Amino acid sequence: MIGLVTRETVIEAVEYIRSHTRHKPEVGVVLGSGLSALADRVADADVISYDDIPHFVPSTVPGHVGRLVIGVLGGVRVLLMQGRTHFYEGYSTAQVSLPVRVMQYLGVGALIVTNAAGGIHPEFASGDLMVINDHINLVGMAGQNPLRGPNEADFGVRFPSMAPAYDPALVTLAEEVAREQGITLRRGVYVMVAGPSYETPAEIRFLRTIGADAVGMSTVPEVVVARHAGMRVLGISLISNVAIDALEKAQGMATHEEVLEAGRRAVPALIALVEGILTRLSQS
Repeated sequence: MIGLVTRETVIEAVEYIRSHTRHKPEVGVVLGSGLSALADRVADADVISYDDIPHFVPSTVPGHVGRLVIGVLGGVRVLLMQGRTHFYEGYSTAQVSLPVRVMQYLGVGALIVTNAAGGIHPEFASGDLMVINDHINLVGMAGQNPLRGPNEADFGVRFPSMAPAYDPALVTLAEEVAREQGITLRRGVYVMVAGPSYETPAEIRFLRTIGADAVGMSTVPEVVVARHAGMRVLGISLISNVAIDALEKAQGMATHEEVLEAGRRAVPALIALVEGILTRLSQS
């Protein structure tokens, strides 16, 4: 099967990474569009290019550097993905989530995923942060689930539960840290679409109707694999733009450059939030 990830594939990548880092990471962090500056905060870092890791696929999207940064952040040993690959780049959902499977074999027990997303909820504004409490996997429901194909027993069970996909205790922790730091943190449902075209106004109205608060083109395959692997998951979306739900507003449709700029503006709050969460995890 095209894009199939096997145990042998994962082990080859893991062996390469272990030979190029001194650290044994406990928490994985995935950085979305425009958010790679958080990697600069990692202390005592070992940096590995995706291009050098067996079976990793390169990102072709501006704002996604394509490196693993492994070190210490907030007092926790972390493996930070400085950029991700996407389904719309032509890869399978199993391929784009391979790094999470690798994290599993490296001993990572918790995953923090971040992304840039369009705001669907009428109260959301550009620059808001949203903790994800659930998702709608439209791509997976259409047949592109990263667990499709033969199930490796070492990876996880054949039919993993996604209820909940996002750890309720970590959601509560994120909200506590946000309050302590004076950061407004929304809570909502993230929906994944295939992309790369942005949604039409009619599609935005449809997504709102089915319960979505924010929309993006990533994250969910990573979360599915992390939960299959038994990891705890926390998701945070940067609301990079307000999704357009009427044709007369179409002159305000988002561009990728605007998404990256929104990421740059929100970096201080996101850095403070993620580091605060990691600090609290290091104390537990």
